[in-house]
Amino acid sequence: MAKETSQEAGGTQEDRFLKAFDEYADALFRHATMRLSDRERAIELVHDTFTKAWTYANNGNLIESYRPFLYKILGNLIIDEYRRRRTESLDSILEEEGMDTGRFRDLQEGSLEESLAALDAKRIIEAMEKLPAIYKETLVLRFVDGLGPKEIATLIEETENVVSVRLNRGMSLLREIVTKKE
Repeated sequence: MAKETSQEAGGTQEDRFLKAFDEYADALFRHATMRLSDRERAIELVHDTFTKAWTYANNGNLIESYRPFLYKILGNLIIDEYRRRRTESLDSILEEEGMDTGRFRDLQEGSLEESLAALDAKRIIEAMEKLPAIYKETLVLRFVDGLGPKEIATLIEETENVVSVRLNRGMSLLREIVTKKE
């Protein structure tokens, strides 16, 4: 994904970084917003993602492919956010005796593929919330963020085969959930 080297690939370091910002900032923001359901926090995490990437590149490290590198940074920041929220939520539950204030929705809009396109976004969101986290994450990366199985495998540190299995099983479970509702 990224490695130390002095070799430049496709322009100066700053040019490559600015091009990556232009190409991926909106997609990273959508991804963060859908995973966090908090627009302001998503903006902050995307900003932090680019800050970390620039610091890494500015320290003389070459980022071979910005897209998976940026998603990996953002994914780690989102995991940190989940952990922070879970801790805050557990504290509030103890203080307020049973009120669960730490829940959030992972998706807000969109459809997954042509066979589900006729269903409204709300039904897809509700169905996605019922999926196990490993399938939900993989489906969001594939169909919302438009990443291929190879890129997803790099991000989640699994093989392409594992990613393909998760995509197929996730879609099967999603179809099952949607058809049960009908």
